[in-house]
Amino acid sequence: MKTSIQKYLAEFIGTLVLVFCACGTAASVGCNGASANAAYLITALCFGLVVIAMAYSTGNVSGCHINPAVSIAMLISGRMSLTDFVGYVAAQFLGGIAGAALLLTVLDAGSGLGANALYHENVPISLVIEVILTFIFVLAVLGATAKAENSSVAGLVIGFSLTMVHLIGIHFTGTSVNPARSLGPAIFAGGSALSCVWVFIIAPLVGGALAALVYKLLTKTNS
Repeated sequence: MKTSIQKYLAEFIGTLVLVFCACGTAASVGCNGASANAAYLITALCFGLVVIAMAYSTGNVSGCHINPAVSIAMLISGRMSLTDFVGYVAAQFLGGIAGAALLLTVLDAGSGLGANALYHENVPISLVIEVILTFIFVLAVLGATAKAENSSVAGLVIGFSLTMVHLIGIHFTGTSVNPARSLGPAIFAGGSALSCVWVFIIAPLVGGALAALVYKLLTKTNS
């Protein structure tokens, strides 16, 4: 059995890699969501591929949540303790901040560091978009990880599900679906990215919680 420190360290590393590689890709290729060009597709693929890589490298240690929205869904589903939830989320946020700080060694803060942005400066619409995208993604995570026999393919399902929500979501908000992925870049990018980051913290948590509740309803058996 893995110790709590091992699990939290795995979550820290996984989130750091996600921010450094995927947000770094978004910033370096100039993905802005304005048009469905090569940069758009590359960014969406990178997010999914990073999750696949982390799922098969650290998943056996912590389950590779690397996302507070996934962790809150696991908590509500009864798949993790409150203590582990707090430890996971703390590690994820710290990993996201560390990943963004590492990005500053190779990219200028003016690049945006892959930070999210409101859709047409509209808070309500951006909140709804992120809740929906996170709901879809986390529902896929819950289903893929529900049975132990799915473990060999779960990482692929989750990674491609993340790519899918990025393909539609980058145009609107840059796609967060992950509070830790959003906070790190926003801290260092500053400006509007930091002022609206609360949207990309609250909405994914709500979406993850809703996914857990709906999944429990869908899979509930009559006693």
